[in-house]
Amino acid sequence: MSLAPSPARAQLSGAAAQAGPADPPWGLRLAPEMTEHPLPANTSAAIFGIADAADGDEDRDLSLKGHGELRRDATIVRGDAVHYDIDRNVVDAYGHVRIVDNYDVFAGPEAHLQVEANEGTMTTPSYHFNLTGGSGSADSIDLIDNERSVVHHGTYTACQCETDPAWYLKAASFDMDQGSNEGIAHNGVLFFQGVPIFASPWLSFPLSNARQSGFLPPTFSLSSTNGFDLTVPYYFNIAPNYDLTVTPRYMSKRGAMLTTNFRYLSPTYSGSVTIAYLPDDALTKTNRYSINIQHNQNFGDGLAAYVNYSQVSDVNVTTDLNSNTASLVNGQDIFQQEAGVTYNNGPWSVLTRVQRWQSFSTAPPYNRAPELDVKYNQYNVGGFDFGAEADATRFTISTADSTEGSRLTFNPYVSYPLSGPGWFITPKVQWHYVAYDLSSIGSTAPTGQPKSFSFNVPTLSLDSGLVFERSIRLFGTDYIQTLEPRLYYVYTPYRNQTFAPVFDTGEEDFGLAQIFTDNTFVGGDRVADLNRVTAALTTRFINQATGDERARFVVAQEYYFTNPQVTLDSGASVTDIRGSDVIVGASLKIGPGFTTEQAVQYDEQRNQLDQGTSGFTWKPADREVISIAYRYTRADEDLDNEAENQIVASGQWPLSRKLYAVGQANFDMVAHRLVAGLLGVQYDADCWSLSFAVQKYTNVSTTTTAASSATRVLLQLQLKGLTKIDNGLSEQFKASIPGYTPLPSPPEPESRFSNYE
Repeated sequence: MSLAPSPARAQLSGAAAQAGPADPPWGLRLAPEMTEHPLPANTSAAIFGIADAADGDEDRDLSLKGHGELRRDATIVRGDAVHYDIDRNVVDAYGHVRIVDNYDVFAGPEAHLQVEANEGTMTTPSYHFNLTGGSGSADSIDLIDNERSVVHHGTYTACQCETDPAWYLKAASFDMDQGSNEGIAHNGVLFFQGVPIFASPWLSFPLSNARQSGFLPPTFSLSSTNGFDLTVPYYFNIAPNYDLTVTPRYMSKRGAMLTTNFRYLSPTYSGSVTIAYLPDDALTKTNRYSINIQHNQNFGDGLAAYVNYSQVSDVNVTTDLNSNTASLVNGQDIFQQEAGVTYNNGPWSVLTRVQRWQSFSTAPPYNRAPELDVKYNQYNVGGFDFGAEADATRFTISTADSTEGSRLTFNPYVSYPLSGPGWFITPKVQWHYVAYDLSSIGSTAPTGQPKSFSFNVPTLSLDSGLVFERSIRLFGTDYIQTLEPRLYYVYTPYRNQTFAPVFDTGEEDFGLAQIFTDNTFVGGDRVADLNRVTAALTTRFINQATGDERARFVVAQEYYFTNPQVTLDSGASVTDIRGSDVIVGASLKIGPGFTTEQAVQYDEQRNQLDQGTSGFTWKPADREVISIAYRYTRADEDLDNEAENQIVASGQWPLSRKLYAVGQANFDMVAHRLVAGLLGVQYDADCWSLSFAVQKYTNVSTTTTAASSATRVLLQLQLKGLTKIDNGLSEQFKASIPGYTPLPSPPEPESRFSNYE
């Protein structure tokens, strides 16, 4: 068994390590740290002796008595009595012996060292590796050379409290190799707080920040769906740009599972391949798996390619068998399988791809098999901006009795932006052309549905705005206040789009940005007929000294002169929306770390609230954050006549200097249930940390109308200096809690000269 790399330990490098000029007149240079200078070729280092008293024969031996000290290059031998045999180049030291060998310090009652070869022995030593912080004690230690040593019947720990470390390894012997940055314990036992928690006949651990093969920290969890859940990943450091992680996993309610993750990186391509397999799940009585492949390739000159492929055995793999590093809020029921080639050069942008979906949904998305999309944009050519997008796609779907076929869209535009100090106006003309060639027509298609047809829709828009500024002083601070009125008009005549199928089109989501768009649909199958004006007024307060925007207030009103007749569903009735909708939004930064945002959409004609969002975040410091958000959407047919009414709260907060609480909850006020929740604590000690959490998540199901929920308990212990790779809870906390800050990293590495002797 082996363990993952410990924190980095290195001296300064690059410009930070270079000497800088001091003030004249001397012209001296100041070095940021002590450095070593190699000896010239064919020369040897001088040997120095220091003591209260010294005697010996010239060129034969030297005896140093009383605080004896012998120095050669980066090697130091100290003791009450030090004898140096010059002929044999051997040092014998007795009484309070201390050997400093490059980065390592050894202390004991007696030592014998061959100076040139750095080879020797010491009895009952204690030792400390300065660059890694590792230390321990032993019955004896053999120094093989200036990089290798063997510790007999000893201990090892990376805790800085050497007298009573929180964790340590105890073994029959340790092989310490500074050259390969690896320590190996034979017949070793790992102790935590004095209690043995793991034993192995062979166990390796890092002596530097370099990656090395070995076991990563195991993760334990307990859940209602999997029972006792244990993962023990093993990391293979194949090459500097290739690695492989193999993760055996045991779930008491399901069985044994294996996951492999292969990563690769080069100057022109990168990617990963992850495969998980659970044979004969004890609960489902099926073989379960998931496959994910990602690849990005850069051919140069703007040409690139990519692959994004996912496949699973069943819909609940993403929740039942998800790794502990993933966010478990709601499972997914569609999985993307896409490969494409892109080209970007100047005004041209080209995408050709094949996009398929593995879907467990009752309404799966259409496949693109294939698609060619070409965009061309030019700006400020004689004052004009112009461009076009052409897209040709063949749409297929796995659902029986569905409409399939090919679609060609062509969307050119031209605009002439005009602007000056504090004002702008942009007229724009667009044309949307669509042609269909259907290969099959579903039974739900409109009566008389043709196989080949086309339609075209022109659009005229005019965007204009003003910007006024003034200086203002509020609460003792100077601000710049802006006043920004904006008027946006769009006119698109009605064109009958009843026969156009819905391949990739949906309605725009709510938001302040959407009211300044020229189409209320997203996708190529629908163009909304609009005769609408939007008026907005924005005011911002900007700190004059820092340029930080401290507050923004927006009020906007939409007014429809006529009812839009184009609907997403050809059989849907036209709703009377003539009149105006009012949208109000605000964002504030109040005091250190406090921000808040609100937005509401009010239907003035019907005197009702359509949508609203409100939230605030308070983050006064790292590892101190609280967020609360509320979202409301009025009931309509798209929501099964049920309002969306949810509260999401999350936070991370210190309970003491070392103990932190973390939590997240998503509560559905319509269904009166907790959609997802997470509650945990983290304890951060000097050389270890412990994370614990209870999590509730929702499973996706295609066989029942109500989603099922499950609960799990997760626990992770990290021993600092023995492993630094977190493959569990901190990633879960980061995914669930906006603004989450991981626990502090170990101190930065020191130069060996920081404790120079």
